[in-house]
Amino acid sequence: MQQLMWIDAALGGILGLIVGSFLNVVIHRMPKMLERQWAQEYADLQGQETPGEDGAGTYNLLRPASACPKCAHKIRWYENIPVLSYLFLRGRCSGCGTAISLRYPLVELATGALFAFCLWQYGWTVQALAWCGFSAALLVLALIDWDTTLLPDDITLPLLWAGLVCAALGWTPVPLVASLWGAVAGYLFLWCIFWAFKLLTGKEGMGYGDFKLLAALGAWFGWQALVPIILASSVIGAIIGVGMKFSSNLREGGYIPFGPFLAGAGFVAMVFGPNAILHFIGL
Repeated sequence: MQQLMWIDAALGGILGLIVGSFLNVVIHRMPKMLERQWAQEYADLQGQETPGEDGAGTYNLLRPASACPKCAHKIRWYENIPVLSYLFLRGRCSGCGTAISLRYPLVELATGALFAFCLWQYGWTVQALAWCGFSAALLVLALIDWDTTLLPDDITLPLLWAGLVCAALGWTPVPLVASLWGAVAGYLFLWCIFWAFKLLTGKEGMGYGDFKLLAALGAWFGWQALVPIILASSVIGAIIGVGMKFSSNLREGGYIPFGPFLAGAGFVAMVFGPNAILHFIGL
């Protein structure tokens, strides 16, 4: 039995490495796709012509093919093997020698580790695939928000609905009622904080995407997990914020997006359970 679990985890890790390579594309391209969509919608409202979607104008998760942003060198299939290609190329483009961000293999390794954990826990079951999907979506959201302060509805809303559907089908240990109220309470909690902060200061302390992300986490873990998740995300955010302040790495204006810390708390809840968060912080 133990040997089979290791085999499942290893195969899950390999699958995760492959999926992680695609997640890098999503993280890089989705914000740009949203910008193009907004520009097109604005042009439509102004009655202006918009670029066509065929030929060179096509930009989505599949087209155009991946290329070096510096020299436009088309990335060959053997230069796109997760982690191994990065090591073989020594972290540099084969066309112009420009350094490739270390984050690409790290995303692949993180996805591989998360998938390995899910397969270790559940084997090759629908539950494992559901949590793999949860992990992939949460990782993408965390990095997009960190880069752009955006939490795309194209990911947060499907993640929320997936949590409710999985609860209804019994693919998560959370009853449907707890999942439903987790989604409701998660959204309303941050919505109330948002408006209280805005009325007191006249400023917006967070975006609506954070409401939807916490609602999604409530759907996956139930309303009982919301307090541990909020506490964990606050602790993670405080630690990273203090570290960035002392290292002078805070962005202009001193803001830090909250989504990555919510995502981090979500991963902690998935691996250790929400109750473990409370135990860790002494509650």
